[in-house]
Amino acid sequence: MSSPIVIIGAGPAGTTAALLLARRGIRTVLLERRRAPLFHPAAHVINARTLEIWNEYSPHLAESIAAMSPPHDQVNLISWYGDLAGDAIGSIDLLSDPERKAVVESQSPYMVSHIGQHILMPALWNAVDAEPLIEFRRGVTVESVESSSSDARVAFRTVTDDVSEVRAPYVLACDGANSATRDAAGISLTGPVLANMGSAFFTSTTLFPDDARPLLSWIYTPDLCGVLISHADHRYILMTAYLHPAQEIARNGRRYWEKTLPKVLGTNDFELESTGTWVMTSQTADSFRRDRLLLLGDAAHRFPHTGGFGLNSGVQDAHNLAWKLDAVLSGAADSALLDTYDTERRPVVEKFAEQSVANHFRMDDIGKRVGITNAMLARATQAMGRAPLNKIPGRLIAPLAAAATRKQMRRSRSLRPDVAGSTELRAEIAAAIPLQLEHFVSTGLQFGYLYDSPLIARDASAKPVEDVVDYVPTTYPGARMPHAPLCVDGRLVSPHDVLDPNMLSLFTFAGSEWVPTLGGVRPGIALVVMDAPVGVDRSELMSLYEVGETGAILVRPDGHVAWRAADSTLEAQTSLSTFLRTQWESYYAETV
Repeated sequence: MSSPIVIIGAGPAGTTAALLLARRGIRTVLLERRRAPLFHPAAHVINARTLEIWNEYSPHLAESIAAMSPPHDQVNLISWYGDLAGDAIGSIDLLSDPERKAVVESQSPYMVSHIGQHILMPALWNAVDAEPLIEFRRGVTVESVESSSSDARVAFRTVTDDVSEVRAPYVLACDGANSATRDAAGISLTGPVLANMGSAFFTSTTLFPDDARPLLSWIYTPDLCGVLISHADHRYILMTAYLHPAQEIARNGRRYWEKTLPKVLGTNDFELESTGTWVMTSQTADSFRRDRLLLLGDAAHRFPHTGGFGLNSGVQDAHNLAWKLDAVLSGAADSALLDTYDTERRPVVEKFAEQSVANHFRMDDIGKRVGITNAMLARATQAMGRAPLNKIPGRLIAPLAAAATRKQMRRSRSLRPDVAGSTELRAEIAAAIPLQLEHFVSTGLQFGYLYDSPLIARDASAKPVEDVVDYVPTTYPGARMPHAPLCVDGRLVSPHDVLDPNMLSLFTFAGSEWVPTLGGVRPGIALVVMDAPVGVDRSELMSLYEVGETGAILVRPDGHVAWRAADSTLEAQTSLSTFLRTQWESYYAETV
């Protein structure tokens, strides 16, 4: 039996990679330093594309996770407050456009869901535990990873303090933003630090009425400026920025929040569950691969939380990589195929990073009206990390940093109803709130990112515009295959349900015309003959797939289009053969 792949870190990226590899019959050893999932929440936005990927492993898993999300009409408000005891200054209602909602619902079997990571991870760990091809080792400390051109060796210390070693064909580093595996491999991160963030996780049954709990509440008060995120079971997480690690919020978070929460919430009716800190950055690893080591998720790229791309991009990393590892491990493809992982994913995550950073600083359109901006915060945070300020002892600089923070937050007094001009200021802010929509609605990026590599054909038609908010389905090479109900072999399916996990899939309405092209090509091609289900307009379906009655779409195991043609002429079939021979076969062995 072949050696298993070693995955370091059982977060969303690591568990997804293990599950997708198991679906392909590949064994993994999953090493996790924690003995139980972290209860303090991190991410909470689960994109529909992420649920589609989990559906590939198990429809039951994807459906059970989707069911954890509150109904959409309970998590549709994004609000801004000067004081939680008063009325909201303004809000964005994510369900305010029924037509847009109907369009989004037609684009996937799933919708974006709001599920705290502290709720999600037990479900993913349970799935991993139930999978016989995954050896899940908790409470493990990885001591070293040695990667060469031939194999990798991972030494780790167990809960009983024994040191073990496992050899693996590949190691996947999914150990988070502060990845020790990445650092030990000498792979650097490039990009700025934007803020230090402190957070409190608490329960309150009286903070908002049950039928009027905003999903996100942006708060501007003299005691704290930050964002409040609603979670299930009347739980919330409140986040705010600080400047120096010696400040009380970082040094003794519980004491800080026990004093601060009553002031901000206007009540003592809460139970503080946990506190935490993290560094908001926009950084990308200089390489996603070093010999037998591959980086996924936060170990490869870190974004601001403004946009919800972090968790979802790690799941996409695993999806992009799983079928390529399968091809290499089976002997069908050369290891050079794994280089396309970095080639394809890097531009996508850089786009996510760009959008996240833009969202972060776009918030200044509101903050600048009270003199509190993320641009100012970033400059102050970066100054604290440079000489001469980073040479000052923490006990001396911390009071100055705290005083500077309080001085900035006091500017929010201008929002109080008893302050002259506050009515006009609040109206000005309310008018600026709709311009924040890209921060909270990014369906275009969620589905519309395009891969570009030697595995993707060039197309003579105009490249589609990659909009942030609105997704326009397309079969342009590199795009996700559009979702639509299809009839295949008499079954009602989504195209993603019938993808071959090991081969390319050729979708067409004219199966017999494409059969001659399928023999003797590398990699193999599975033919998928489409038809319109009863009640579905065939012409509309053909319009969606953009290849007419006789054309074809070549789709990779990860659901992204590799090539397409609008007809079945000899020229089109020759184009397919040439594309595979010149761009795919260099990665694939002589025998498959």
